[in-house]
Amino acid sequence: MIYHDWISVLSELREKREPCVLVTVLDEKGSVPRDRGSKMVVTPECTYLTIGGGHLEFSCIEQARNLLRSGQSTPHTEQFALGARLGQCCGGMTTILFEPLMQQQPQIAVFGAGHVGQALVRLLSTLPCHVSWIDEREGQFTDVPPGVTVCQADDPLDQVQAMPAGSYFIVMTHHHPRDLQLCAAILRRGDYRYFGVIGSATKRQRFEYRLEGQGFSRQQLTTMRCPIGLPDVKGKLPAEIAVAVAAEIIAVYQRSSAPESV
Repeated sequence: MIYHDWISVLSELREKREPCVLVTVLDEKGSVPRDRGSKMVVTPECTYLTIGGGHLEFSCIEQARNLLRSGQSTPHTEQFALGARLGQCCGGMTTILFEPLMQQQPQIAVFGAGHVGQALVRLLSTLPCHVSWIDEREGQFTDVPPGVTVCQADDPLDQVQAMPAGSYFIVMTHHHPRDLQLCAAILRRGDYRYFGVIGSATKRQRFEYRLEGQGFSRQQLTTMRCPIGLPDVKGKLPAEIAVAVAAEIIAVYQRSSAPESV
């Protein structure tokens, strides 16, 4: 899709819940590539529109992506001299405004589209996060909430590797051996923000025994949440379990995004 105006770009990105930085030429002096008011939108992977190209634009893209990586949300301005040092021959001066919009959102993989998985995904779809919903069975995805990415995968283990670093993994398939395989694959990655498995304390003991037999350490196994969900939220109905798990996810996300006290 070719975009011709920044409002359309931001609207599309907001629908996809994708974070971005709006880059604006705020002021200019002398000869510059683009006039005051020119805009560009930068995401972690793409750029839309232009502020003139060349080294100025490349430098602004790099700075915008640094803002996205750091999670900074405060707008700021910066002046650029368009001379030899920047690799520009215009000779003028320009002031650029960087406005981070829509902060990075949690990437959550839910393995399992049973009754609890369906209830959980419905809840998660109302939160500011990206949800990937994975199940190998046909016909399970009968009611997919807006914004949820569905993957009917022959091998759900492939989706473990497809998720970005810092993702949230929730394992609740219909098959205990599949749960165990997924646990091993997730533990092997080791770069998750959260990893939880549905089940009882007895299931955890059984899984720990088998995972230790595969070479995983006790320290690694302590990062696996099982049973999952805030313990104070009790109940065995799918909706009650979903609320407990979603609440735990929110708590982890809010802790990780809270500013550190000085």
